[in-house]
Amino acid sequence: MKAIGFDNDKYLKTQSEQIRKRIAQFGGKLYLEFGGKLFDDYHASRVLPGFAPDSKVRMLQQLKEDVEMVITINAADIESNKIRGDLGITYDEDVLRLIDTFRELGLYVGSVVLTRYNGQAAANAFLKRLTALGIRCYRHYPIAGYPSDVAHIVSDEGLGKNEYIETTRSLVVVTAPGPGSGKMATCLSQLYHDHKRGVTAGYAKFETFPIWNLSLKHPVNLAYEAATADLNDMNMIDPFHLEAYGETAVNYNRDVEIFPVLNVMFERIQGVSPYKSPTDMGVNMAGNCIVDDEACRAASRMEILRRYYTACCERMKGKDADNAIHKLELLMNQSGTTTDLFPAISAARLKAATTGAPAGAMCLPDGRMVTGKTSSTLGAASALLLNALKMLAGIADEFDLISASVLEPICNLKTRYLSHRNPRLHPDEVLMALTISALTNPIAEKAQEQLAYLRGSDAHFSVILSEEDEKLLRRLGINVSCEPQYESKGLYHK
Repeated sequence: MKAIGFDNDKYLKTQSEQIRKRIAQFGGKLYLEFGGKLFDDYHASRVLPGFAPDSKVRMLQQLKEDVEMVITINAADIESNKIRGDLGITYDEDVLRLIDTFRELGLYVGSVVLTRYNGQAAANAFLKRLTALGIRCYRHYPIAGYPSDVAHIVSDEGLGKNEYIETTRSLVVVTAPGPGSGKMATCLSQLYHDHKRGVTAGYAKFETFPIWNLSLKHPVNLAYEAATADLNDMNMIDPFHLEAYGETAVNYNRDVEIFPVLNVMFERIQGVSPYKSPTDMGVNMAGNCIVDDEACRAASRMEILRRYYTACCERMKGKDADNAIHKLELLMNQSGTTTDLFPAISAARLKAATTGAPAGAMCLPDGRMVTGKTSSTLGAASALLLNALKMLAGIADEFDLISASVLEPICNLKTRYLSHRNPRLHPDEVLMALTISALTNPIAEKAQEQLAYLRGSDAHFSVILSEEDEKLLRRLGINVSCEPQYESKGLYHK
């Protein structure tokens, strides 16, 4: 099995304790800007083996009696129908999804804030919709000169113009559907209004990456740069922390660049700034919960390599990825990442070369390697999936999990009645067929029972998979990468 590099139980305990300390530091009221993904943080779980994807929300559940969720959304993003790339839904629809999810988890959602509101028609329609659903809404307006004109920002015509968010809990978690939603500005606005009302409150930031107490070039931190290569974020030593404490700490360029302005804002709002560095603002304890540094280094190098292959595939699809690829190549050099670290790459290439057809290879969590090739009825991803289930179940290769009498009618249905040019079954179709076969075939049933044990596997394919195939494999917990080439030489690929 893969080595565990991260103590998740310790993380839940120490992280919640750290947040409680920060609440107490500010007299019992804290606005916590929550960056990154609050749940389903699969990047963290990949680079920190042992980190549970829902760790952050489970941590908040331990504090749920004190927690109030405030969701911010940029009104301009509503107007432009901005889409979340990972989910394929608009930001305003994602606000509703987040509210439902938080409520299901037992977290209190206090309100939604429309930031940079300027009377946009779509924003007004969304406000009306939220109000009809019984959700409290507030409007925050564009501030001229933000974030550089501090004198104007920290005034009744700046932050003071925003509607004050009525909150009732000691920990106000400010989150959003995505970046650029105005989380920090919302927190600053609340501090300004609270100070005018004589309410003592503070601000802190929760970002998992970069991890401040790992080295600048630690592969875990380099993997964060790889994840944001398209944004050109860059890790750097926090110069303010070094000057204040004589200690090195890692932060990233945007927080370091904005800190002097934030510091002046804190001084103007509260008379004195509680922080000496951007690192001081953070409450991240992840670095203290790494129990196997080498396991985390190895996992992070794998993540950098996957990101590199993803960027190469994006360029093949016609997207502007050249700058990201150049940066990822640099990160590979800095972290000592090569394709030799991932044996599934050479295995997939060899399988494709020897069979003359698209192929894939998967390294299972226990280290065993399995391959699969394209056939007349199965695509490479489907064949690899079935072969992996066979290996996990200890089923010999000569046994068919799904008989030809089941596969062939499905292929015929696709081409004859559903107008598909490709008769081969995709992974989702294979799983449906396997489920039906398991009703009467004990071998198929045994294979189906192995699905949960695929989680944490690493797969590589000799061609670019369809978006649907890749999503299905990821839902099974399989990490996927592909060679940047298409299966066919045609111009249209779907």
